[in-house]
Amino acid sequence: MMNTIDIPNFRMSPVVDQVGVEERVARFTTRSIKKSSKVQALKLALNMIDLTTLEGKDTPGKVKQMCYKAAHLCDQLPDIPTVAAVCVYPTHVRTAKAALTGTGIRVASVTTAFPSGNTTREVKLSDTRFAVDEGADEVDMVISRGEFLEGNYGFVFDEIASIKEACGQARLKVILETGELSTLDNIRRASDIAIYAGADFIKTSTGKIQPAATMPVTLVMLQAIKDHFYKTGKMVGMKPAGGISTAKLAVHYLVMLHETLGDAWMTNEWFRFGASSLANDILLQLGKEKHGTYQSKDYFSND
Repeated sequence: MMNTIDIPNFRMSPVVDQVGVEERVARFTTRSIKKSSKVQALKLALNMIDLTTLEGKDTPGKVKQMCYKAAHLCDQLPDIPTVAAVCVYPTHVRTAKAALTGTGIRVASVTTAFPSGNTTREVKLSDTRFAVDEGADEVDMVISRGEFLEGNYGFVFDEIASIKEACGQARLKVILETGELSTLDNIRRASDIAIYAGADFIKTSTGKIQPAATMPVTLVMLQAIKDHFYKTGKMVGMKPAGGISTAKLAVHYLVMLHETLGDAWMTNEWFRFGASSLANDILLQLGKEKHGTYQSKDYFSND
């Protein structure tokens, strides 16, 4: 674990040119994509989804149904991939793990008093260790936004580093909750802190706060990943989450990903979508490309 005295001066994170970011994002949405490339992009986006249920009313039955959907997205389209992972609360990890045996689909779990993160570090560490002991392949933690906004960057860094250590072999996604960070400069600074503290992925949002993921916010985070890669040679993943519900928007994100980070990141090892409804819209679009007409939404389950 990096000592606090070794932390870079995060107050010196690059200043973000908001106008420049917005202009670049506008260009990503105007790219022309051929039909064959569009189908390939839709399948890739589907394979990058973390299918998620994070509600107080979640039951083992609901989790099992979601896991079945994750492995059998649409049997009428046999040439489509599965999603990358399912994401559940720690108490449902064991159920999901058993339901997904043999599918290759990972199990992710939110921890650290998701979504608020307002508890002690001891509780956050216990929460994380429980999820990992239950079988989680990936852990999605939330940063302490209050500490960050007070300028206590060392606290945020040390907390992330301690959770990373508690993850063991599980990969760590660090949720910034960008809708609460107010500015792109803050988002860049929080991204740098998370990356240097050991995040395997940085993630925009819990999906519980609006605005959630946006393309400008995601571009700023991708740029932080790119700068870190140029400095260290270490790849870090990216996960926009919340508000990405259409296939068209998902493809825009993939264009931005490719033009910012390149081919190496065009895999679910390094990029994910946190989404609940995105999968169904992608399936509708793939069905149209194959059959020439849209199927009824009733053909696809909500969970």
